[in-house]
Formats: sequence, C-alpha cells, structure tokens
Amino acid sequence: MKIKIIILMFSVLALLVVSIPTFAHHGTAAYDTKSDVTVKGTMTEFRFFNPHVQLYFEVKNDKGETEKWQGELTAPNKLSRAGWDKHTLNPGDSITATGYISKNDNHTMWIRKLIGPSGEPLQLFEE
Repeated sequence: MKIKIIILMFSVLALLVVSIPTFAHHGTAAYDTKSDVTVKGTMTEFRFFNPHVQLYFEVKNDKGETEKWQGELTAPNKLSRAGWDKHTLNPGDSITATGYISKNDNHTMWIRKLIGPSGEPLQLFEE
C-alpha cells in the first residue's frame, strides 16, 4: 500500500512538472506597453500561421529611407472568428499599424490597431 502511495505521489508530481509549460504565455512582455507607435507601410508578406499571425511591411522613415518592419497579431483562430482569412492582407497592400514597439527591436511591434488597404479599421478581436 505504501508503494502505491509513493508511486501515485511521484506520478502526480511528474505530471505537474511536465504540464507547467502549457500554462506559460509571453503575452506582451517583450513589448514596451507604455506608449503606442503608429506607422504607415506597404505589406510585403502576410503569415496566417500559429501561434501568432505575422505581418511584414516596409515603412518610409523621415529621411525617405525604406525600413523593414514586422508586426505581430493574435492567433489565427481568434482572427478567423473576427472575419480574417489568409487572404485578408496581401503583398502591396497599404496599411497603418498602431501598437507597442518591441523592447529589443525598434522595427517589431505588437499591433493593437490596424487600418487595412480600404482605409477602414480591421477587426482584431471577435465580438
């Protein structure tokens, strides 16, 4: 009986240790959430993949130079419920993105508001 209890306790402990990473999520920890930045650019690539949808676009800076930017959105299943699909944005589309800048890369952002090529805001969350 004592061995069964020890095996049960060890099994529960092992299960807890293995499952801890499933509760972790980075959220916006990598971004400076104190202020928003807005940039206008042209889409170069749209990746509608897990775990987060990625936007790649080019932005002209104040000097007229082209900068390569990357934007991150939520999971594709959440965007699908908001009406998105893999053809919502395409290379060449003009966008305006507002969001938090990465703490490690000034050209990476967590997008909180997105104006699409039609000039209308794109829904980023299901209602």
